Amino acid sequence: MAAPVLVAPDGPLIIPPLLTSDTSLSVIVPTFLESENIGQFLLALSEALGPVLSSGYEIIVVDDNSPDGTLEIAAEKANGYPQIRLVRRMGRRELATAVVRGWQVARGKILATINADFQHPPGLMAEMWKRVQAADLVVASRYCDGGSCGEWSMLRRSLGGGARWLGRILLPEVFSRVTDPLSGCFMFRRGALAGVELNPIGFKSLVEVLARGNAATIVECPYRMRERKRGSSKANGARLLDYIVQLGRLRKALRKAHP
Repeated sequence: MAAPVLVAPDGPLIIPPLLTSDTSLSVIVPTFLESENIGQFLLALSEALGPVLSSGYEIIVVDDNSPDGTLEIAAEKANGYPQIRLVRRMGRRELATAVVRGWQVARGKILATINADFQHPPGLMAEMWKRVQAADLVVASRYCDGGSCGEWSMLRRSLGGGARWLGRILLPEVFSRVTDPLSGCFMFRRGALAGVELNPIGFKSLVEVLARGNAATIVECPYRMRERKRGSSKANGARLLDYIVQLGRLRKALRKAHP
């Protein structure tokens, strides 16, 4: 029997509060054109979470209607892993909002996200789970002690440094809170963001969480960034423009809230 596929919610990007649940952790995996990675990634993530959470977790794949069969491959894996849930989103292809849509259907007390391209090691989730027991937010960081950008080229390092520099200029109160505010892998308590309307654009969801949420205790988890081995990166010039627009939106919102 094929695993059911949910339709992504619409409307405001607000994570609802949770009254009761047997699910401890919900991990959102946003995908688009990840057919070469998704099967192996879901197995690796399940193998990492099973020993520390038993059946008390769920993995929610939110796919932006990939034409390469990404969701169909995920559905095959879900038949053997009941913790895997599937969401299809139509009409929009944007990582940050896909992540929030996943959080909206999540049943976990703790929420997280990780990319399916193996640049974040799946085993990192288990260590982050341990650390979130004493924190509101755990950020996987390439820049804290023990972290690394791996084999990034000098150009990519320069672009990443420029993006962080721009963020520190426009949003110093946000970018000073962690060493890697542009990380795509993090975990937080639902209460730190429930009921807050988000307005992300592009690929960066953590800056929204840092700027609009109420996480008081933040810890970091170092990791070594891996190179993508299969599939192609979605980064391009349009993503840079999205990032600049997002910084502008957040700056305006924070200045309005704290004139």
